[in-house]
Amino acid sequence: MVSIVVIFLGFWLKLSAWDWAVIIIAIAMVWTAEFLNTALEAVVDLASPERNQLAKVGKDVGAAAVLITASSSAVIGLLILGPPLWARLETMLR
Repeated sequence: MVSIVVIFLGFWLKLSAWDWAVIIIAIAMVWTAEFLNTALEAVVDLASPERNQLAKVGKDVGAAAVLITASSSAVIGLLILGPPLWARLETMLR
């Protein structure tokens, strides 16, 4: 859902090609991390259906990777979308 909002904002703000490239890479990183985490969790569940401390560690590390990726992508989004969005909102409120 956030990816769609970012894409619409990018069109509305008329981002440059360079900004689009960075935004697309950030979105792709988050989606890739999510997919890899889902695959990791499925494999861990298959290999260890009962509770296991090492399985928990593996799942937690996968979730942490998604969190780091999503957080860094949010910072990238703020750096790229923030200034033009702020400028656009200022002109709309005047």
